[in-house]
Amino acid sequence: MGRRLSGPIGVYDSGFGGLSVLRELRRTLPTHDFVYLGDSGRAPYGGRDVHTILDMAEQCVERLFHEGCAVVVVACHTVSSVALRHLQRRYGAGERRVLGVTIPAAECAVGVTRGHIGLLGTARTVASGTFATEVHKLSGARVTELAAPLLAPIVEEGWEETEVARAAVRRYVHALGAVDTLVLGCTHYPLLRQAFEGALGPEVTLLDPAPFVARRLADWLERHPGFATPGTGRLRALSTGDPERFAQLGERFLGEPLHEVEYVAEVDGRLVPTTRVVHVGQVVR
Repeated sequence: MGRRLSGPIGVYDSGFGGLSVLRELRRTLPTHDFVYLGDSGRAPYGGRDVHTILDMAEQCVERLFHEGCAVVVVACHTVSSVALRHLQRRYGAGERRVLGVTIPAAECAVGVTRGHIGLLGTARTVASGTFATEVHKLSGARVTELAAPLLAPIVEEGWEETEVARAAVRRYVHALGAVDTLVLGCTHYPLLRQAFEGALGPEVTLLDPAPFVARRLADWLERHPGFATPGTGRLRALSTGDPERFAQLGERFLGEPLHEVEYVAEVDGRLVPTTRVVHVGQVVR
């Protein structure tokens, strides 16, 4: 075992959705401290090119390391699908580690499927093919993936219980075709559970990977106890977007109030704490 560390666990997401993963992490590890970084000022990631995602992911992970986190969980399915291996090669050595959600999601799906797994996610998650690759390392199950770009904005508008949400979910489920297991491959989608349950038949298993990700992290920490030790259950939240909006919207994903959100901004290629300035009108620099 390496040097024992007392720092918090870092959780990184492109915006608000990873708070639904953090909710499960805090339920499973209630005495651990967490620092959450939501890159909401530069979200969404799902339609961005790969190299832009890599650059932003580096900045966010480095910020969490600077905050004292020895282990960072990439809660964003897009980043986990596209950039996790890059982040692990760049940072995942010695006393720092970067973990993702794609492999746990694949493991959980393989454990319940009867042979045909479906995944809904962002365009970039689906284009990467990473989820199917991880499934096929474990089994011969068929995998069908479909991008569902309308769903995350619907959730951020708070329209989960509207006919708009139900109609969109029905269209995507129909387009996906006949699967026996449906993986919610974006951290916004668990808030649409009721709409999905209404659109799916009883023979389809609806799978939110977050609880399984939390259990896997707990198991990992038991095997690697030097990376995070129990603390007081403290949570700090950082955001590259409007802190007030992040706190207001984030409460729906986390299931509890976010009492304080700290603002971080990109300065010379790094994310640093700073005072939020609202620009009105044209800006020249």
